[in-house]
Amino acid sequence: MTEAIFHTDAYAREFTATVTAVDGNAVVLDRTAFYPGGGGQPNDTGTLSFDGRQVSVTKVARRDGEIYHELDGDPATAGTEVTGVIDWEPRHALMRTHTALHILSGVIWRDFGAKVTGGNMTPLAARMDFEIEAMSADFAERVETLANAEIAAARPIEVSVLPRDEVMGIPDLIRTKINLLPSGIPEVRLVDIKGLDLQADGGTHVHDTSEVGRIRVVGHESKGRINKRLRIEITDA
Repeated sequence: MTEAIFHTDAYAREFTATVTAVDGNAVVLDRTAFYPGGGGQPNDTGTLSFDGRQVSVTKVARRDGEIYHELDGDPATAGTEVTGVIDWEPRHALMRTHTALHILSGVIWRDFGAKVTGGNMTPLAARMDFEIEAMSADFAERVETLANAEIAAARPIEVSVLPRDEVMGIPDLIRTKINLLPSGIPEVRLVDIKGLDLQADGGTHVHDTSEVGRIRVVGHESKGRINKRLRIEITDA
């Protein structure tokens, strides 16, 4: 199984690895810093260099328990050592955006008791849906103020891994309308914005909330009687 560097060091931009399997133009590596996508966060892109060549990594995805890197060119053979480089600007933007969504969900859970019903992100822009009956421009403005106060607080963000049984005993951990934790996993990765938000999460995040920059709520809309959507953009502070 591939060592997921992105789970232990979200700031790793470059790494070396060995090709363990090849399928068409896709390769499996023994370790990777490329995030394969999931939880609303898109996969990373970048390059792999080997045998004096550099090829683009155009898509990364989990398949049959492995992480496949699709290449825009002929792949390396099994056993070849490669150097991977992440396209850092979009990755870091997604880290800021993903943390911003955790801040948003943390504030809305803490102050309004509303669960998340869906969400998605692109670099520096995102949407999140909540189980709320009514939403107004005043509500959106209040949420923006509360979220940016948490950014200004520079709350540290810690990642840990705990046994599934222990995690399921943590009150209010599952804040989505549907429990999205796969039933077969023995351990769960947690992302903890200290003092604000604790969630099971497999994505990449910044070191503390101040690194997000600033959250702007740019839209709100109804997606059903008790399902409302907020749209946000992330800007530099």
